[in-house]
Amino acid sequence: MNEKEFLAGYNKNEYLSPLLTVDAVLFTYHENTLKVLLVERANFPEKGKWGLPGGFVDEQNDKTIEETILRKLKEKTGVIPPYVEQLCTVGNKQRDPRGWSVTVCYTALIAYQDCEAHIETVESVKWVSIDDIATLPLAFDHLQLYQQARERLQQKSLYSIVPGFALPDVFTLSELQHVHEVLIGKTLQNKSFRRRLEQADLLIDTGEKRHERGRPANLYRLKPQSAEYRFIRNLEF
Repeated sequence: MNEKEFLAGYNKNEYLSPLLTVDAVLFTYHENTLKVLLVERANFPEKGKWGLPGGFVDEQNDKTIEETILRKLKEKTGVIPPYVEQLCTVGNKQRDPRGWSVTVCYTALIAYQDCEAHIETVESVKWVSIDDIATLPLAFDHLQLYQQARERLQQKSLYSIVPGFALPDVFTLSELQHVHEVLIGKTLQNKSFRRRLEQADLLIDTGEKRHERGRPANLYRLKPQSAEYRFIRNLEF
């Protein structure tokens, strides 16, 4: 028997296989705070509880696990987020009462305005402030997944401008600094923060301005390479 013949006669259904899903901790910046997208479960198990957007791998149509998460995020938000990063893989026989389960979890960021219209039409989906998540009954192990994603994003806030992907396409430096501060939980030094941005050359000055507290503030957008850039030293408080 050669390999071709072996594969022709191979029946994967003879072997038990775990449930395989993806989940996403999707952050946005709105009303001066960070929010996470949650979905109310309409079916058992955990019916009525809130969970992270995600779902099962489509073996017929998804070529990769990345295609699965992008498909599920687009279903929930109407668009594909500009920043998606694999966070962790969790698998065991306790996390889902239906059986042995594996999920590949991602962290993602999106501007509130980019998906606001779509999300408002879906009754079972809502943005929840990071200050309120602990008050909701979350399904499965989604609270732990959220906590891990927030810790990862908090660390990235110290040495990158990845949090900027939760802002609108154009933003002020004050908004960019504040989203970092919300995640870190401390106030950053204004001059140091802006000097780091200038030295790294991560932003595009749009030439437009917005009035902040009576004074015009320049509007910027992120350069494509901003997601990969890392500061040599952490940002200063």
